[in-house]
Amino acid sequence: MAAVIISSQLQAQEDTTARSLNEVVVTATKSSIKQSQTGKVITVIDRATLDRSMGKDLSQLLTEQAGLVVNGATSNPGKDKSVFLRGAKNDYTVILINGLPVTDPSGVTGAFDLRMLPIDQIERIEIVKGAQSTLYGSNAVAGVINIITRKGGGKAAQLTGNFSAGSYNSYKANLGLSGSADKLSYSIGFIHNESDGISEAKDTLPAKTYDKDGFNQNGVYVNMDGEVLPGLHIKPWFRYNRFKGGYDNGAFSDDASRYSASLLSAGAAAQWNFTNGSVVAQYGYDEINRNYFSATYNSNSLFEGTSKIAELYATYKLSEHFKLLAGIDHRRQTSTDSNAHITSPYLSIFAQNLFVQGLNIEAGGRYNNHSRYGDNFTYSFNPSFLIKEKVKIFANLATAFRAPALTELYGPFGSNPDLKPEKSTTYEGGVQTQLGLLDLRAVYFNRHTKNVIIYGPAFSYINLDKQKDHGFEIEPTLQINKNLQVKMYYAFVDGDVTTKVNGKDTSYFNLLRRPKHTFGLTANYQLTKHLFVSTNIYNYGKRTDIFFNNTTFTSSPVELGSYLLWNFYAEYAFIPNRLKAFVDVKNILDKDYYEVYGYGTQGLNLMGGIQFKL
Repeated sequence: MAAVIISSQLQAQEDTTARSLNEVVVTATKSSIKQSQTGKVITVIDRATLDRSMGKDLSQLLTEQAGLVVNGATSNPGKDKSVFLRGAKNDYTVILINGLPVTDPSGVTGAFDLRMLPIDQIERIEIVKGAQSTLYGSNAVAGVINIITRKGGGKAAQLTGNFSAGSYNSYKANLGLSGSADKLSYSIGFIHNESDGISEAKDTLPAKTYDKDGFNQNGVYVNMDGEVLPGLHIKPWFRYNRFKGGYDNGAFSDDASRYSASLLSAGAAAQWNFTNGSVVAQYGYDEINRNYFSATYNSNSLFEGTSKIAELYATYKLSEHFKLLAGIDHRRQTSTDSNAHITSPYLSIFAQNLFVQGLNIEAGGRYNNHSRYGDNFTYSFNPSFLIKEKVKIFANLATAFRAPALTELYGPFGSNPDLKPEKSTTYEGGVQTQLGLLDLRAVYFNRHTKNVIIYGPAFSYINLDKQKDHGFEIEPTLQINKNLQVKMYYAFVDGDVTTKVNGKDTSYFNLLRRPKHTFGLTANYQLTKHLFVSTNIYNYGKRTDIFFNNTTFTSSPVELGSYLLWNFYAEYAFIPNRLKAFVDVKNILDKDYYEVYGYGTQGLNLMGGIQFKL
């Protein structure tokens, strides 16, 4: 693949009142840039928010963001999760860890399992919405979620920890050691999570005899950064997480089945910084092993996969007005009996101060060469206009693609080696303001996808359907005073698929388990130097699901009702920034609802504990 991005921008003066517009992000352009200088739609979850989310898991934190629904986030704690960004299906969003894509080649669609990354290992999250294949390749149809892990620095050595307990006999422990010595910084940690959980399947029996489906998770991580020569940094990393638990036979159907999964990630980056730019070389290796034991059939199913990526890129400031980014990457995925790879040179050019004050333009293209299906091309065009550092108007036109997963190309059930990539085009426009008392972002999007891969009537994967989705997001934030903030969002998404029925095109709504309407409100209040409280309300609209009957082996559509969740969080800092206690109460109204038809959800529940830094 090759990529070309041209950007022209003016005036990046510092304005302390434009806090979010002046926040520096790295995911939008693969290099540091202020939000005011890019027209892309970016949501940042910072360290402070993560520190106040120790009573949650990653899926519960993500599903609180505008336009992002994680199905399964409030079901049984150990249940699998699906990321629906702007109504797109799970495999249309790329998960990045420190800028490198992570996937599960052994899975049906190759999507990454969010359960494999504990929230305790995370320093920061950047969510970039819209088609991002020009920068991040396959599957970046709806956007990317970049999870940036904890790093060392600062004190010579600092011990951090979190111990908490709560409903369903849930326990969490996290210990970390970070710091720096001479020209070496490091971050090392261990996490343990466990819960008895609830029955994964909805228990409708009067006696409530379904067993609980608990889980147990352990993980370690190591991140290091050493300056071996002036300006030259070597950054190795290692992560290992093991997750095991129980699952049921299906909707309303109890079972004693078990599963286990492990993720090993290792790699290193070398970064050389010089006066006018930098050079980065990095390699990442991910190995996933999953084992399922079905109590119903008394059988084991083992799935294994590896993913490798090597990348070399350089940025160079040619002059006051031009900056160049050039690189090459190679990605290879392997499952039990199959593999595929992509090799990718790319080039980006950023031009500044060329036209009028405040104008920023990014344009890019990417050429993709796949070992099985051959070639395809993606592009993006992203102008934005910044008015007095307070108001940003932006638009996006971008294409994206999803390469067929290994199981679709070579798997044991209906594979088709002649599949072509799914291709999409996204149109987007909006405005973002930073006015002090009121901040606002409003965005409209429209996404068209063709060559959608389906499991066809001949029991084989084929390219057939066309998908059209559209929607909008409105995100106002009120900074009432320095201690009180109110954040809100309303998101709408609608879509339909066009498929062949008796040789004719037929269209119908198909965003299963995805609400058309979502609403969120969060109020944060620093009551005193020591006491912080927060409450939030989330409303999810009606959804459609498909119920498969294990007895009759038939499927039928069902409507899932809307529901409202009210949560509350409080923390008391005995020693500010050193020692605090917290409590996180969810579903205060004890609502009973479905995320997936026939599967249980958590009622009133809480987690409480302590955090410390020594």
